Amino acid sequence: MTREEKATVIEDLTAQLGGSGIIYLADISGLDAGSTSDLRRACFKANIKLAVVKNTLLAKAMEASEKEFGELPGVLKGNTSLMLSDTGNAPAKLIKNFRKKSDRPLLKGAFIEEAIYIGDDKLDALVSIKSKEEVIGDIIGLLQSPAKNVISGLKSGGGKLAGILKTLSERE
Repeated sequence: MTREEKATVIEDLTAQLGGSGIIYLADISGLDAGSTSDLRRACFKANIKLAVVKNTLLAKAMEASEKEFGELPGVLKGNTSLMLSDTGNAPAKLIKNFRKKSDRPLLKGAFIEEAIYIGDDKLDALVSIKSKEEVIGDIIGLLQSPAKNVISGLKSGGGKLAGILKTLSERE
């Protein structure tokens, strides 16, 4: 690879890192061709971009990026695959699902909206992260709950009040 080609790859990686708030680094070495193909297909279906990258080029792209990756460049050893997504927990769920059949991919680290996770032991924490849509749904549910209670209280209270008035009017 010539210097110009490397510079172009670094620029492309820097642009990808800058454009994505969810970045996962995984080790998919040891997967056979069929399993790798299955992983790529699963990533495509989940709207996750998967790319195998050279550690040195990715480290230079992280350095050139405006984001602060903290300790993440330190995990760039051995084989590294870059997973980019729009949903914070999608790559973690995909990795966990895929590992039901295989011991790979291994999570090296993740960068999720300024938060940095290092190590495969963080996979369960990453799976439990809620997406923006899930959080909005939870908030709407919480906001609707008190309103529903008030409305049902008024409806049932109105029925009781009408029943009491009817009983009182019949007694006279």
